Amino acid sequence: MARTLSTRDLEILKKLAPETNESLCPGSGHNFLSILPPVSNHFATSDADFLARIERLSEEDLRYLVGMILDGAESVGCMHPEHVVLIADQVARKLSPDTADSIISLYVSGYTREQEPDGE
Repeated sequence: MARTLSTRDLEILKKLAPETNESLCPGSGHNFLSILPPVSNHFATSDADFLARIERLSEEDLRYLVGMILDGAESVGCMHPEHVVLIADQVARKLSPDTADSIISLYVSGYTREQEPDGE
Protein backbone atom coordinates (compact mmCIF):
# COMPACT_ATOMS: atom_id res chain seq x y z
CA MET A 1 0.00 0.00 0.00
CA ALA A 2 1.48 3.35 -1.05
CA ARG A 3 1.70 6.09 1.52
CA THR A 4 3.48 9.32 2.19
CA LEU A 5 6.06 8.79 4.89
CA SER A 6 5.31 10.67 8.10
CA THR A 7 7.89 12.55 10.14
CA ARG A 8 8.17 9.52 12.41
CA ASP A 9 8.62 7.22 9.42
CA LEU A 10 11.42 9.43 8.10
CA GLU A 11 13.10 9.47 11.54
CA ILE A 12 13.06 5.66 11.61
CA LEU A 13 14.35 5.50 8.03
CA LYS A 14 17.17 7.85 9.02
CA LYS A 15 17.99 5.57 11.99
CA LEU A 16 18.12 2.56 9.71
CA ALA A 17 19.91 4.28 6.84
CA PRO A 18 21.76 7.33 8.17
CA GLU A 19 23.56 7.66 4.85
CA THR A 20 20.35 8.72 3.14
CA ASN A 21 19.96 12.45 2.86
CA GLU A 22 16.56 12.50 1.21
CA SER A 23 13.50 10.31 0.85
CA LEU A 24 13.97 9.56 -2.86
CA CYS A 25 14.38 6.01 -4.11
CA PRO A 26 17.70 5.78 -5.98
CA GLY A 27 16.20 3.40 -8.55
CA SER A 28 13.13 5.39 -9.53
CA GLY A 29 13.72 8.92 -8.31
CA HIS A 30 10.30 8.81 -6.59
CA ASN A 31 9.72 9.27 -2.87
CA PHE A 32 9.99 6.15 -0.72
CA LEU A 33 6.58 4.70 0.13
CA SER A 34 7.77 2.39 2.92
CA ILE A 35 10.65 2.16 5.36
CA LEU A 36 11.91 -1.41 5.30
CA PRO A 37 12.05 -2.16 1.54
CA PRO A 38 14.48 0.70 0.80
CA VAL A 39 16.70 -0.43 3.66
CA SER A 40 16.57 -4.02 2.36
CA ASN A 41 16.98 -3.19 -1.32
CA HIS A 42 19.11 -0.04 -1.46
CA PHE A 43 21.09 0.47 1.74
CA ALA A 44 21.89 -2.85 3.41
CA THR A 45 24.98 -4.37 1.84
CA SER A 46 24.46 -7.85 3.30
CA ASP A 47 22.23 -9.82 5.62
CA ALA A 48 24.56 -8.97 8.52
CA ASP A 49 24.37 -5.28 7.62
CA PHE A 50 20.56 -5.42 7.48
CA LEU A 51 20.48 -7.10 10.90
CA ALA A 52 22.82 -4.49 12.37
CA ARG A 53 20.53 -1.78 11.02
CA ILE A 54 17.31 -3.19 12.48
CA GLU A 55 19.04 -3.81 15.81
CA ARG A 56 19.36 0.01 16.06
CA LEU A 57 15.61 0.28 16.52
CA SER A 58 14.16 0.85 19.95
CA GLU A 59 11.41 -1.48 21.08
CA GLU A 60 8.96 1.38 20.53
CA ASP A 61 10.13 1.90 16.94
CA LEU A 62 9.99 -1.84 16.27
CA ARG A 63 6.48 -2.05 17.72
CA TYR A 64 5.42 0.89 15.51
CA LEU A 65 6.83 -0.79 12.39
CA VAL A 66 5.21 -4.11 13.25
CA GLY A 67 1.83 -2.42 13.62
CA MET A 68 2.29 -0.78 10.25
CA ILE A 69 3.32 -4.11 8.67
CA LEU A 70 0.34 -5.98 10.08
CA ASP A 71 -2.06 -3.22 9.03
CA GLY A 72 -0.64 -3.17 5.51
CA ALA A 73 0.76 0.37 5.62
CA GLU A 74 4.37 -0.88 5.69
CA SER A 75 5.30 -3.28 2.92
CA VAL A 76 7.46 -6.36 3.34
CA GLY A 77 6.44 -7.90 0.02
CA CYS A 78 9.37 -6.62 -2.01
CA MET A 79 12.04 -7.15 0.64
CA HIS A 80 14.70 -9.81 0.35
CA PRO A 81 13.25 -12.99 1.93
CA GLU A 82 16.27 -13.30 4.21
CA HIS A 83 15.62 -9.80 5.53
CA VAL A 84 12.00 -10.61 6.32
CA VAL A 85 13.24 -13.57 8.37
CA LEU A 86 15.74 -11.32 10.14
CA ILE A 87 13.09 -8.74 11.03
CA ALA A 88 10.78 -11.54 12.21
CA ASP A 89 13.59 -12.97 14.38
CA GLN A 90 14.11 -9.53 15.92
CA VAL A 91 10.37 -9.22 16.56
CA ALA A 92 10.31 -12.69 18.17
CA ARG A 93 13.17 -11.72 20.49
CA LYS A 94 11.98 -8.24 21.44
CA LEU A 95 8.19 -8.42 21.15
CA SER A 96 6.44 -11.73 20.52
CA PRO A 97 7.04 -15.02 18.67
CA ASP A 98 3.37 -15.04 17.58
CA THR A 99 3.74 -11.58 16.06
CA ALA A 100 6.89 -12.72 14.26
CA ASP A 101 4.94 -15.68 12.85
CA SER A 102 2.25 -13.26 11.67
CA ILE A 103 4.86 -11.25 9.75
CA ILE A 104 6.19 -14.38 8.04
CA SER A 105 2.63 -15.51 7.22
CA LEU A 106 1.84 -12.09 5.80
CA TYR A 107 4.99 -12.19 3.65
CA VAL A 108 4.18 -15.68 2.36
CA SER A 109 0.49 -14.99 1.71
CA GLY A 110 0.81 -11.38 0.57
CA TYR A 111 -2.27 -10.44 2.62
CA THR A 112 -2.60 -7.97 5.50
CA ARG A 113 -4.96 -8.70 8.40
CA GLU A 114 -7.72 -6.71 6.69
CA GLN A 115 -7.22 -8.42 3.33
CA GLU A 116 -7.16 -12.06 4.44
CA PRO A 117 -9.60 -14.16 2.45
CA ASP A 118 -12.42 -15.73 4.47
CA GLY A 119 -11.65 -19.25 3.37
CA GLU A 120 -13.06 -18.90 -0.13
